[in-house]
Amino acid sequence: MSTLSSNLLVELFVEELPPKALKTLGLAFANGLAETLTAQGLSSDHAVVTNFATPRRLAAHISDVVSKAADEQVAQKLMPVNVGLDAHGQATPALLKRLNSMGLDASAVASLRTEHDGKTDNLFLDINKTGLTLTEGLQRALDEALSKLPIPKVMTYQINDGWETVNFVRPAHGLVALHGDQIVPVSTLGLTASNTTTGHRFESPKSVITLNHADCYEEQLKTEGAVIASFEARKANIAAQLKAAADQQGLTAVDDDALLDEVTALVELPNVLLGQYETAFLAVPQECLVLTMKANQKYFPLLDKNGKLTNQFLIVANISPADPSAVIGGNERVVRPRLADAKFFFDQDRKKTLDSRIASLDKVVYHNKLGSQGERNQRVVKLAGAIATQLGDATLVNQAQQAARLSKADLVTDMVGEFPELQGIMGRYYAQHEGLDDAVAFAIEDHYKPRFAGDELPRNQVGICVALADKLETLVGLFSIGEKPTGDKDPFALRRQALGILRMLIDAKLALPFDALIQLALQQFEGDNEVLAAIKAFCFDRLSVNLRDQGASAQEVDAVLSLDPLLLREIPQRLAAVQTFATLAEAPALAAANKRVGNILRKVEGEVAAKIDENLLQESTEKALTAALHKAKAKADQLFEAGDYTASLQALATLRAPIDAFFDNVMVNADDPALKANRLGLLAMLYQAMNRVADLSKLAS
Repeated sequence: MSTLSSNLLVELFVEELPPKALKTLGLAFANGLAETLTAQGLSSDHAVVTNFATPRRLAAHISDVVSKAADEQVAQKLMPVNVGLDAHGQATPALLKRLNSMGLDASAVASLRTEHDGKTDNLFLDINKTGLTLTEGLQRALDEALSKLPIPKVMTYQINDGWETVNFVRPAHGLVALHGDQIVPVSTLGLTASNTTTGHRFESPKSVITLNHADCYEEQLKTEGAVIASFEARKANIAAQLKAAADQQGLTAVDDDALLDEVTALVELPNVLLGQYETAFLAVPQECLVLTMKANQKYFPLLDKNGKLTNQFLIVANISPADPSAVIGGNERVVRPRLADAKFFFDQDRKKTLDSRIASLDKVVYHNKLGSQGERNQRVVKLAGAIATQLGDATLVNQAQQAARLSKADLVTDMVGEFPELQGIMGRYYAQHEGLDDAVAFAIEDHYKPRFAGDELPRNQVGICVALADKLETLVGLFSIGEKPTGDKDPFALRRQALGILRMLIDAKLALPFDALIQLALQQFEGDNEVLAAIKAFCFDRLSVNLRDQGASAQEVDAVLSLDPLLLREIPQRLAAVQTFATLAEAPALAAANKRVGNILRKVEGEVAAKIDENLLQESTEKALTAALHKAKAKADQLFEAGDYTASLQALATLRAPIDAFFDNVMVNADDPALKANRLGLLAMLYQAMNRVADLSKLAS
């Protein structure tokens, strides 16, 4: 059989696939096929893999696939020599039996070879392994690719014979497998491969499309089936249509890549249309209207040049009628009840104050071991007040406590009940409606921030106090009952809560000791020093990962964090100082010396006092080091107290030569106890001076 090389096309035609999973399914299907074909020698690592995914099909085009994999020589290990051959070198019954099982007889003994595997001599037989045909290999690849698809929920259905059932994401109705222009006779899900497929459900000019060649798939689907098969091409087409339609109105469509992916997965031939609704609905907060249009209707709301919502929106339709008015009118009729619901919720919610809703939080379960949302709310109020006391005056304390008290009240409103994503946002609107101070209203919205990496911080000090209190209560409370993240499981998003706390302390430059904050929160729970240590380790681990993601090395981060800085706001400056210090020519030697000093001091029983008696200094090099240390330390300490950590570390560079000379010429562990203690005291002074900004020994290789 010739090893003809051609491009391969495989398509699985199905009922409408789940839109939020389509992009992932398309990639997994194509890559799964390609990887298995490559592993079987039917395609190369350099093959170009193109995936196609529409609501009704998963497909892959793979370049340079051969019709048969090359044969290969395989060394087959049989058995140890002393088992297969007797003392005279003749085949034993065991060897003959093994050869017979392989379809060989005694004549094959002469072609055996001996090879040592590190333990004993073994008999090997070189055999020719016939390469798989494309039909065999593609069948395996198809079976494996389908079995590994990341299907969110499997369906069980009967295939055409009415008896056999199969499991798949949606019922499958067609299979195409073309190698060039030749059908590859594979089968799956009760289907046998052919060269025919189906186009757009409504717009296709043909009911059946006969594919001429694997390379014609995308073009034939477009021209004969009214389908844009490529997910990315369809997405780009929609984006271009959205921009053109918005530009025509002098407006801008809401930017939402997830929504764009979802509508791309809902249509095969996109057609963007303009709809509108009554301006009266604009009295409802725009976040509510935007959310209901995006989440429920998959529309793209239009904003004016100031970012304010208009009463127009864009529809991505899957049909292109000559007169689109019926499609537009239908969508406008559908969206109005949704917007009317939002307006009704908004109007009803404003009839009750946030304060009057607080009692209802007692009926909302927070955690079976931590009580209700009402009990949690009381803890947050106490924490917010205590944090505000450290950061500001009585006004800040009162506002922080008020905002904290009202922060969860919107959870029991109709609007948040319908749209949980609006929690905090609606609280802010209702607070402003009641005439509460903007500092309090914005804090109610902002206390969830930062919600993710890169999110903005709360916009005022009141919001900072409440957000810190809320996240601390969550983190410390759940740790206190043993609810810690494990592996990739973090059901309560504690990693996100920890990073939020750290970002506020660091980016907002808060003068709040981290340990004291955790202790403050622990007073609300049954926690001890073990819980405190676990929380700190967890937070510092998240901080370490975050700092490394920003470009710092593991050594540099470890050097700063290992000192357990009292105020986390100092960490960026300390890290920058370490990074600058690491570039100095003296840095490697000083780091190594620092590590050596630390090792010496750790071996001493008891604590070494960082002081010296200059009358006991004997060697010129220890006198020189003492003088240099006094001078460098005075300058470094002055700069450290001024907050110039970079210059403080650089001031220590002058110590390299005297330190090297000291270790070359002075015996620290002298026989005279007083002399030994004095030299250890000198090293302790040196160690303290060098490690105020960071533990420089961590930089030693």
